[in-house]
Amino acid sequence: MDLIGEKVYTGRKQLFTSLKPTRENLPKILEQIFPKHLMNSEEINYLYDYYRGKQDILRRTKIIRPEINNKIVENHAYEIVEFKTGYTFGQPIQYVQRQREDNHDNVEQVETNKVSLLNELMYINDKASKDRQLGEWMNICGTGYRMVLPSTEKDSLSPFEIEILDPRTTFVVYSTDFGKKPILAGTYVKDLGEDNDVNYRLGIYSNTHYWEVVYDGLGETKIINETPHVLKAIPIIEYPANPSRLGVFEPVLGLLNAINNVASNRMDGIEQFIQSIMKFVNCDISADDFKQLKDLGAIKITSTDNLNADVEILSQELNQDQTQTFVDYLYRTVLTITGVPDREASAGGNTGQALTIGQGWINAEARAVAMEQMFKSSELQFLKVVLRILEDSNDVSLDGLKLSDIDVKFNRNKTDNLLVKTQGLQNMLEAGIHPRIAIANSNLFADPEQVFVDSAEYLRKWKVDKGEEERFQKPNPPDIY
Repeated sequence: MDLIGEKVYTGRKQLFTSLKPTRENLPKILEQIFPKHLMNSEEINYLYDYYRGKQDILRRTKIIRPEINNKIVENHAYEIVEFKTGYTFGQPIQYVQRQREDNHDNVEQVETNKVSLLNELMYINDKASKDRQLGEWMNICGTGYRMVLPSTEKDSLSPFEIEILDPRTTFVVYSTDFGKKPILAGTYVKDLGEDNDVNYRLGIYSNTHYWEVVYDGLGETKIINETPHVLKAIPIIEYPANPSRLGVFEPVLGLLNAINNVASNRMDGIEQFIQSIMKFVNCDISADDFKQLKDLGAIKITSTDNLNADVEILSQELNQDQTQTFVDYLYRTVLTITGVPDREASAGGNTGQALTIGQGWINAEARAVAMEQMFKSSELQFLKVVLRILEDSNDVSLDGLKLSDIDVKFNRNKTDNLLVKTQGLQNMLEAGIHPRIAIANSNLFADPEQVFVDSAEYLRKWKVDKGEEERFQKPNPPDIY
């Protein structure tokens, strides 16, 4: 059975050009990068269909007894994506005041209020649900795209609007120069030409200009409109899930297809056991007699010429226990590779920590943290455009708020094993560990640095006084003479 054939999925290709983003170079850039983008788009479409249940097993063919051909889809791709999306983006992402050494109390309070106002604007734009949509695309195909533009509504409560773009029709082009910075980004729709040829109607942004372009996919480019903009940045931001732009279930496509194949074969085995073939020994039977046999459920046979006549049912039942062992192995391997906890696994104990380690929650947390770092890098580009839009806004003022004042925080439940963690924190403090280090290692707080700053006056009791400090200084080398 041919499932995914010879196609190997290894992540989306990043688009590069050495040309400058000018009107004259735009046709050449599109000719360079658009075929690669279309390859990415085709792969993304396949992965998106796979996530929704349109999987390779549905194209299954069967040569022997083709009338029994079950096609069972166990959609573990959906399970993996939904867990990853819910675990990382289940709670709204918040912006917090980034602590600086030179902040005075009154300045810090003013900046904190501005960050709170920024969070309010994100709430008005329903950013939490759009983050989830963005995270879903990132998990499915390894990348996602967000667009932010000044609001076009006169009575809008927010000076900017946010939209999540379809990665199948969106791309970002990076420079080959040092830094690999984005220099172009575009999104498009498909139009049918006069001869039913497909034309692509694109909206392309650089740091300074916006172009409306019609591209036929064969190298012919027609620029319809060119408009300067004052954003000083590209309003389409790419959010890669990892450097390879791999979807979360992409590395285990072969295993997922194998699970579907085994499930379908098991169902075939059950049906073939029930619909077993009959063997007639030393007796002849016509088609009409066989039809009557099926209707009545019995047959009369006669032995002749000293030859015993007999009718037997050919059947061989599939060993379900051995098959289930193989299926369990495939499923556990899928969970291990994708970093999804196995609820039935055990580390040899039933304590909270043993279950956390054995079921894979520490691995899941490590994968989520790695994805967060990639997300934050793109989120800072998004915030750069937002702050630029707010500079020109007459309704909302965040003057003085800089990108360096904002930190991006993901919120997850940190209260599991709360008693053990708080006891560990107290033990570290009593042992003389610096409160900043103790708080960070207790794994109690999403923002340990801010907790340390806010709790500074309450942590003074743990500060080593001057007399005690001498005890912890490095001792002089012993006098051996």
